[in-house]
Amino acid sequence: MSASEKGKSSTATDAKESREPEEIREDIEQTREELGETVATMAEKTDVKQQAKEKAEELKGQAGAKAKELSDKAKEVAPDSATEGVQQAQRLAKENPVPLAFVGVFVAGVVFGRLLSR
Repeated sequence: MSASEKGKSSTATDAKESREPEEIREDIEQTREELGETVATMAEKTDVKQQAKEKAEELKGQAGAKAKELSDKAKEVAPDSATEGVQQAQRLAKENPVPLAFVGVFVAGVVFGRLLSR
């Protein structure tokens, strides 16, 4: 060891020895807090059950948001389509009353026939 290294080593030792007991206690307390935080972080990362719960909640939220989005889109489209379908059926019935009457009579006959066959 060179003289400069011995000087550095003795200076570091002198600095550690010259610290007050209260300073040492504060350092120990700070180290304990840091160690506690580290342990808590590690425990959180290794808690598979909790991570699965958090992921499930996240996916549940995403699914709910997607369902609401699709529901809103369906509401936008459905009323127009239903109204258009009813209007188209009414127009068809007005334009072709005779074929529609035949269809009605045929359906009534099928239903009546099934009721009698029981």
